Amino acid sequence: MSTGRARRHNETEVEAYDFIRSQLTDSGWRVNRPRDNSNGQVWTQNQCLSDPAIQHALGQMRPENIIKVSEGHLWIIEAKAGKRQIEQALAEAKRDYAEKISADSGIYKASIASGIAGNEESGYLVRTEYRTHTGWKPVKINGKEITGFLTPPDAQRLLQTTDGEIQDFIPSQQVFLRAAEHINATLHNGGINKNERAKVMAALLLAITDDPPNLDSTLAVLIKDINTRSESVLEQNQKGEFAKFIHLIPPTSSKNHVKYKGALVRTIQELRNLNIRSAMNSDTDVLGQFYEKFLKYGNGAKEIGIVLTPRHIARFAAESLSVSATDIVYDPACGTGGFLVAAFDRVRRQFSESELNRFKRNNIFGVEQEPYIAILAIVNMIFRGDGRHHIEEGNAHTTYLRRCSRRGVATAEYVDEPPGVGETAVTRVLMNPPFALTTSKEKEFDFVNAGLAQMIEGGLLFSLLPLDNLFGTRDELTWRSQTLLAENTLRAVITFPQDLFTPAAQKQVAGIIVERGHPHPRRQPVFWARAAHDGFIVTKCKRLEAAGLTPPRVEPDDLSEILPHLKSFLADPDRYRINEPMRMTTKPIDFSDPILELMPEAYLDSAPVQESLLRENIDVMGREMASFLIRFSRERDAG
Repeated sequence: MSTGRARRHNETEVEAYDFIRSQLTDSGWRVNRPRDNSNGQVWTQNQCLSDPAIQHALGQMRPENIIKVSEGHLWIIEAKAGKRQIEQALAEAKRDYAEKISADSGIYKASIASGIAGNEESGYLVRTEYRTHTGWKPVKINGKEITGFLTPPDAQRLLQTTDGEIQDFIPSQQVFLRAAEHINATLHNGGINKNERAKVMAALLLAITDDPPNLDSTLAVLIKDINTRSESVLEQNQKGEFAKFIHLIPPTSSKNHVKYKGALVRTIQELRNLNIRSAMNSDTDVLGQFYEKFLKYGNGAKEIGIVLTPRHIARFAAESLSVSATDIVYDPACGTGGFLVAAFDRVRRQFSESELNRFKRNNIFGVEQEPYIAILAIVNMIFRGDGRHHIEEGNAHTTYLRRCSRRGVATAEYVDEPPGVGETAVTRVLMNPPFALTTSKEKEFDFVNAGLAQMIEGGLLFSLLPLDNLFGTRDELTWRSQTLLAENTLRAVITFPQDLFTPAAQKQVAGIIVERGHPHPRRQPVFWARAAHDGFIVTKCKRLEAAGLTPPRVEPDDLSEILPHLKSFLADPDRYRINEPMRMTTKPIDFSDPILELMPEAYLDSAPVQESLLRENIDVMGREMASFLIRFSRERDAG
């Protein structure tokens, strides 16, 4: 309350100080006082009045923090001890501080105000509003009110709006990576087994679809609330049968209840800090990117055994096959749904809303044998406005799709028997088979066969495959000669960077594109390409997009250069030709090769030798040889 005196804070409000500081730091703000550091952006409570203009406007009143968004714009943060005081905190931030500074200072406009309420035990609520010409309005990103802190770029974008709404919000990969590591560590410390973490994450994401559960309740009440909320969302999206897979159960020993509840509370807090609802409402597969970091880089997550397809590779696949609104898309090993989301997003970008709605109701199918992973795919699609898709728990080798029609629209249905002649439905398969274990009889190419069996004649399949499937001399050679090329047409093979799956797996992979149903003509050209770089680099055992690092780095991206040529070739494989040494070419398969190798490197031309480089290398070799002879002569003379 504004009284003209220095405000006295409740002792429990002090808990919010560390939370605010850590969130500002994680969001990218420089938490130094502007006067002490030319790059500083944050005044704490005791520093606010060091600026003469602020001191003149506020007298002795001091909010928790003032953030310098730009030279003339400020963001006010006020905190309270109890969650029920969130509206009071926000009101004071606006009335007692922001409006006074804007009206009095003559230098600053305080157009952003946040209220923080809560404590470490039960978590914090964050409410942020923006002052428009017609009054204060909640800050929204991608149509959803934010639940965490603004980043500096988002605050700058907010200042350019007239209604307090930001569009096309995508969190940085560092933010995702940090959150994934925090959440995995939190769940580990809470005694939640690594194999249970994907299940817990799915339940919590569904539970915070709307307002968060009551975190002040006992563990039993909290878990019941989470289960009820998640089950309700699944039921609304006609996926109630998956509720049993994410049903949370408290630890059998009451001694572990405190740390288990603490893990749930802190995880929900992390998700809200990410503005996860806003992020998931974007046009990019943000939740998929978070899954990738959560399952790939989190504490202990590597041991879960899931090798997720990087999202930029899934987008490359969907774009390569030119997925359209009339295609029936299938992934027989869909994991968290990356390929299906990539197909969904391409249709959203390229087609009308009515076509998209028809596509998502009738044309997306996926099978995943691990239910706790399948539920992550379902959650992703639910948040993308598509909960009535056809993702099923099952085995790709015993689950089949048959053509059918609903309300006059062509679609497919799951059946227990292989489809008969003329009953196949799938036009596009996008997949990344599970990597085969050395002790397993099941091979990656078995999944390719399962995908092809569901396709119509002329349909296109994109699959990632470990390289040994393309040059192996045993079962792999039999598959290439007697199945792949004897029954289908190979359209393209692209090798990807060797470290694509770092650190989850060390296998290098290639992407193959196959047309279903026509034996490969011996003179038919194939598009061969080698993508040595894809814009990502490995740093500290993590593979991250170079442009998204701080500071950004420059890394070549061969995929962006290969893609338009690949699409042109697939559109007209009999006429389109290209030959770029060491990168891509169009040539027929060498059927005289006894191992029938299908590696692009066997078909790409070598780069032409440059005379200047040749002369330089000869000169270096000459110097090294002369140095060796002199050293050898001296050693011989010395005995």
